[in-house]
Amino acid sequence: MADLDARDIPVDPLSRERLSASQLDYRVVDVTDPVQLRGFARADARGFLDKEPDDDAIRLMGEMMALRRNIGVYAPGIELPVATVDSWVTPMTVPGGPGAHVDMWAISIVTVAATHRRRGIARNLLEGELRAAAAAGVPIAGLTATEATIYGRYGFGPAIPVAHLRVDARRAGGIRLPVTDALPTVEYLEPEALRTALDEVHERARLSRAGDVPGWPLRWLRMAGLTPGDERSRAVRGVRAVDADGVTRGVLAYTLDMLPDEFGADLAIRHLDAETPEALRALWAFALNHDLIRTVHADLRPLDDPLPWLVADQRAVQTTVHDHGWLRILDVPAALAARAYRTPVDLVLRVTDPLGLAEGSWRLRVDAEGDAVVEAASDAPDVELGVDALSSLYLGGVSAIALRAAGRISASAGAAASIQDAFGSAAAPALTIWY
Repeated sequence: MADLDARDIPVDPLSRERLSASQLDYRVVDVTDPVQLRGFARADARGFLDKEPDDDAIRLMGEMMALRRNIGVYAPGIELPVATVDSWVTPMTVPGGPGAHVDMWAISIVTVAATHRRRGIARNLLEGELRAAAAAGVPIAGLTATEATIYGRYGFGPAIPVAHLRVDARRAGGIRLPVTDALPTVEYLEPEALRTALDEVHERARLSRAGDVPGWPLRWLRMAGLTPGDERSRAVRGVRAVDADGVTRGVLAYTLDMLPDEFGADLAIRHLDAETPEALRALWAFALNHDLIRTVHADLRPLDDPLPWLVADQRAVQTTVHDHGWLRILDVPAALAARAYRTPVDLVLRVTDPLGLAEGSWRLRVDAEGDAVVEAASDAPDVELGVDALSSLYLGGVSAIALRAAGRISASAGAAASIQDAFGSAAAPALTIWY
């Protein structure tokens, strides 16, 4: 499955038929055609409220899109697509040790023009992606959502909550780290070196963080402030944490926003990755101990980020939890068998699915080693839940006990506790990028 190329998968015939009935052309976009590429890029910018892309921005986007399956919906007489979506197959880290992963159908650039809403276009885009992924044998789909009320109807569940941290740097009292041989050295980076470090550290760090996925070149160009036309590019700075062997173990890209009423600034973290606790502590210390900083802002932090335990005054750290990574299981046996579990369990799960893709009853048996066998079952279910709830539970970042209390799963208290114990992970899942 790792060799599956989403670009080889044709458009979903049912969505094509439905949209054709409304005189809409649902098709794969040929991004090697400059006219089609420009139209797709302009529609993307329009959908996400960005400014009109220039030639350099379109060229860079084309390099990214060339590696993905890009679909546009076209109305008669309109050059730009009235809706867009793109997708690719990527490994997502799952519980089970470094390198454990499941192949995921990543969905991005979902837009519908304001002129063509309420016509079933978004429904056919999303359902078409899910049917295409399922037909190709991909066990799970994922996305990051700008709006939280759209995707549940398609079976997605919020599975990777993250924290936005706002720190009053002056009240926090700084971070004091013991001076030892294990303390990394923090060094400034030039923009191109920052781009390289962001890429390399993330690729290593994500292997031990359930929920994370690989980045791509345009992502790191943007984070390093190297994309043409980016008005914030000259404000981007970067540092790395280097261990005693000279290996880069952490990287931080940030900007400084000058305060209008005093000589000082707010520090906004664009991306923070670390593969060791020592590197993470060193980078947090750099940000919080920086001279003339009033507040530090960071988003997409895992819920167990140690920052509150590093500062003198925990009340200086304001934590806002929000949904970020959404998952949608397509193949229950394949998805559940791809990850490891913390405790043994033997339960029958009855899963409902509005699209029928993951519908069925399944017996989940987990042995003492944490390995799972999942088979179709005819026994009475121990747990009844929708595919959205199962998808939320998948990485252990959402509580089965909380979902039962909310009426999202039907199970005894003991069954919910068994799921919580088995699905839970020692570290909170994380997704440190948007896609």
